[in-house]
Amino acid sequence: MRFMVMHKQMEELPENYSSTPEFQKLFKEMGALIGDAMKSGAFKNGAGLKGSKYRTRLTFRGGECVATQPGPYVGKHNEHIAGFGLIKVKTKDEALNYAKQFGRYIKDGELELGLVTEPWDLGVMPKPENPPLQFLLLNKATPKSEAGTPPSEKEMKEMGAMMEEWKKAGVLQAAEAVYPSAQAVRLQFKGKKRTVIDGPFAESKELVGGFSILELPTREEAIEWTNRYAAILGDVEVDVLRLHEV
Repeated sequence: MRFMVMHKQMEELPENYSSTPEFQKLFKEMGALIGDAMKSGAFKNGAGLKGSKYRTRLTFRGGECVATQPGPYVGKHNEHIAGFGLIKVKTKDEALNYAKQFGRYIKDGELELGLVTEPWDLGVMPKPENPPLQFLLLNKATPKSEAGTPPSEKEMKEMGAMMEEWKKAGVLQAAEAVYPSAQAVRLQFKGKKRTVIDGPFAESKELVGGFSILELPTREEAIEWTNRYAAILGDVEVDVLRLHEV
């Protein structure tokens, strides 16, 4: 089974956070955890997102973008997602154009375009000259996606054709579709207390902070990995979401 362990951004971090001793300790411990998961074959992918001032919300009606909201901003009534795409582009304007292409497919809904944290942002390597930009394109859940209503055959063909074009252009790095939140579990960690909430989720007002893609035999093992993940991050909210098989 494949899972997305998605942690929430509990607060905006200062720009120089990566140079602090607290971050260096967190980075070392998180690297060891992910390294163990890679050795076992469980860890498949992952990324962190920069703060909300590097993000943009796009609202679509009938496939047309009717509102664009650049950050900074806070979470809304429901930050649950139905899927995501990781894209690599040269500029933010290019990323926005791809987001609008995707919006024509989803027709009615909201997307969030977030800039991915790169190794040079974390101080682990020098920044290359004119590096490409990676953005996470989050497709927010809707009543239709939460009901588990599958796309029509026509919609599937249109989406497949668009994704193939993005791959050929070297833009699409990864894409995942998420099962309805009825099949997910939310873990809230505060101090030594852990609260477990089974889906479906009525709301989550915290923005997505980052994710890991895991392949594990059971949801219980994904939750156990999340416990270790949260022990490093501290007070945090994490959703364990089941992913559709490739």
